[in-house]
Amino acid sequence: MFKFGKNRISDLLQNERKTDPEYEFCPRCEANLTLQKGYSNTLPYWICLGCGEMLINPKIDSDVAWICDKCGTMLNIQPGFREECGEWRCTECGFVNKIDESTLYESEDEYEADLRNPYRGLSDEDVLALSFYEETAPVAGREHVTLVRHRESGQYYIKKILTVYNKSIYRYLMGRRPIAHMPKLEAVYEGSNCLVVIEEYMDGVTVEQMLEHGPLKEGDAVFIARSVCGILQELHTLPRPIIHRDVKPSNIIVTREGEVCLLDVNVAKWYDPEQTDDTRYMGTMFYAAPEQVGYGFSASSAKTDVYAVGVLLNVMVTGRLPKEQRAPDRIWRIVERCIKLSAEDRYTDEELIQALDDLYQKRNMIM
Repeated sequence: MFKFGKNRISDLLQNERKTDPEYEFCPRCEANLTLQKGYSNTLPYWICLGCGEMLINPKIDSDVAWICDKCGTMLNIQPGFREECGEWRCTECGFVNKIDESTLYESEDEYEADLRNPYRGLSDEDVLALSFYEETAPVAGREHVTLVRHRESGQYYIKKILTVYNKSIYRYLMGRRPIAHMPKLEAVYEGSNCLVVIEEYMDGVTVEQMLEHGPLKEGDAVFIARSVCGILQELHTLPRPIIHRDVKPSNIIVTREGEVCLLDVNVAKWYDPEQTDDTRYMGTMFYAAPEQVGYGFSASSAKTDVYAVGVLLNVMVTGRLPKEQRAPDRIWRIVERCIKLSAEDRYTDEELIQALDDLYQKRNMIM
């Protein structure tokens, strides 16, 4: 909510040195409000585009502009609203706003800054727990992902601030044994703006970073793809299967010990055999299967992740997407089936794992 002095649009907006009645001016910066796009003196309030000052219309009998936290509508003008009501359900969007002096902001800048605060809405206990994680360095190429060190244990973790997520998946993974070759979730905190995730730090190099030096050797590419399939198979065979939906080079890391790990379940979804279409289209361009972005014949399934593995394999071997350059025939035959338009025509997890195992063994025999 906003708290401002009563800068009246009709009386305080008129600068004494500006006598032309056709124009109205901001009392703070003297900007001509009449020339600001969208301005009208019939509006309940106006934020000056010159200085950001909020100006309340004199028809509003209050020193405070109460603004809905969800839709931005001014609550003061809604029938029946009273400042002493404690809370108010916005008649425009139905959101219940807390009407409390402690929720007031002195400026729009302060309000906007609070909206962007990742800890907004967290309990004092959660904020205290997060204070034990000292930020040490951003993770290159990954927005809102930071390497942190626990102040007491000295152990390193990854902290993620997510605005797109399925909280139930994170809660589920927190409550069971860790998925092999995926970061263990240490803690999850949900506020008003986002989900803050603390997870195991895996020291290594992503496939995206490896590709900066050129395509990978065929044997290495096949090994990585096969390892990723093993991780996906565990996700797909959980009591309640999870579809990863974001298999791509930046989400695969090879540790110093040579372990292949799959990162991020930010856009993962539960598999529902009765669902005929995804309710939210998520994923990364070129790696997302047709059904994942609304162009397929069904909802996301295990074969959605198979599609991404096919694209990944081609990129690792050639450095390019399948539509730009095909992998050598022995690998292309696998890629081609992975990326079939219809999910029914693609490999199952077991079939893809077998095909990659056969290819890897044949290659080693030839070598």
